[in-house]
Formats: sequence, structure tokens, C-alpha cells
Amino acid sequence: MTSARQSGIGRADGISMKGAARMTAIGIFGARGRMGQAIAGVADAAGLVIAGGTDGKAEGTIGAAGAPITTDPGTLATRADVLIDFSVPAALRAHLDACIAAGKPLLIGTTGLETEHQAAIDAAAAHIAVLQTGNTSLGVNLLAALVREAAARLGDDWDIEIAEMHHRHKVDAPSGTALLLGQAAAQGRGIDLATHSARGRDGITGARRPGDIGFASLRGGSVAGDHLVILAGENERIELGHRAESRVIFARGAVKAAQWLIGKAPGRYTMADVLGL
Repeated sequence: MTSARQSGIGRADGISMKGAARMTAIGIFGARGRMGQAIAGVADAAGLVIAGGTDGKAEGTIGAAGAPITTDPGTLATRADVLIDFSVPAALRAHLDACIAAGKPLLIGTTGLETEHQAAIDAAAAHIAVLQTGNTSLGVNLLAALVREAAARLGDDWDIEIAEMHHRHKVDAPSGTALLLGQAAAQGRGIDLATHSARGRDGITGARRPGDIGFASLRGGSVAGDHLVILAGENERIELGHRAESRVIFARGAVKAAQWLIGKAPGRYTMADVLGL
């Protein structure tokens, strides 16, 4: 089981976030959400500047220094060096437009995105650096690399199932992380996840279709995020997993990745790029 524990809020992957990057100004789209508040806490602890945030309904402040929260993403984009978005899919296009107009890079951690959102990200990446991921945890992204490697080395007679559990308030399923892990498995197998996935089984479904990657979603309580990838062969089974004990791990990874994104050429990036995987 991959450990989610890290030592100290102001450090990530053994690397201090203080020093040369101290004056990085981070803008937070969706500042009043759970992840927006966690990102502000990590940025404060790391000695970074919070340029401000956005909220769709009301203005206010965020962070220890009382950075302004605005309802206008364009205003925030002009004040920040890099933007982080953990808001809602409906706001994504406006956030992309704001970053393009300001010429600022954007990290997207929003989940539940559809095909049209991915197309909008592709278009934006022609103008700015965009990192989009289903999970910013350093541990989860290392897990994805392990899943890709295992899927590549084991034959398709090994069935792959992905189980995830989140808190009762999560609105999308499978989780972005589960899909990230499923995509890693599909890449390892050299197949298309969209045509080789099973996302709901009920009633008389028939035997498991060979080569499918299965997903199961559980919801309840206050679970930050549990993910388990099962590779099941004849008479043996491999289980690779990750348990998130706090949203701080996602916030820490997002801040690290946002700092990495500054100065990058226009294009699409992933957490694997940040980690050099």
C-alpha cells in the first residue's frame, strides 16, 4: 500500500517549497471550496504569496494575509503568476479564457470533466501551459506509474479492477483518480480505456468481458480518498493502493506542481512531468 504520509506541510517530496520560489503569487479559482482552503493553508505555511481567489457568489478574503476573493476570474488572473482550479466544470471555460487573456499558466484539478471540457483545455494549451490531472497527490501519481508498469508486464489474462471510496458529498463517479489509474492501466496494455471499461454491474450481466478495466465506486462518511487497483490472475492477486488521510496531500502536490508550471512553454502537462516519471 502506497503511503500518503508526508513530513511537514511546508515540504513536498523531500523538497522545500521555500527559498527561491517564496514570492510566487498563486491564484485560487474556487477559493471557498474544501480544496481552495487547503491550498491557501499550504501556501501560507510555505511562505508563498496568495494573489487571491474567486468565488462564484460573493467577495471576501482568503489566507492569513487576507488576499481578496473576487467574482471575476479575469481580475484574479492579472494578479497571479500561476492559477490553480479546483472549482466546478461549469466554470472551467471562463477560467481558461481568463488565463489565456492574462498569459498565465493554469493547473486544473477539477474532476467530472466531459469531452467538451477536454477540447477546451486542448485549445487553451496552444496559448498557455496547462497541467490537468485527476489527482495532485505525489503518492497517487507514483502509484499510477506502478500500475502502468504492472499492466504492461502482465498479460491480458490478468483482470484489472479499480475500487475507490470518497466522502458522501462527492458528486462524480468514478473519481478522477480512479480514471487516472484506469488510464495508466490502459496505457500499459496499449488499449483505449473508453472501449475497454466496465463502470456498472447489476443483475444478470454475464461473464466478465476479457480485457476490460472495471470500476467500482463507494461513497460515505468523510473519506478523503481511498483507491485500490486489483490485478487478478489465476490463483494469485496483486493489489496496489493509496489512502489519502487528509486533503493536505492534494493541496501540497498542487502547490508544488503550480510552482513547476511557471515559465513552461504552452502545452499540456501532467503530474508525471512534474515528477519526471
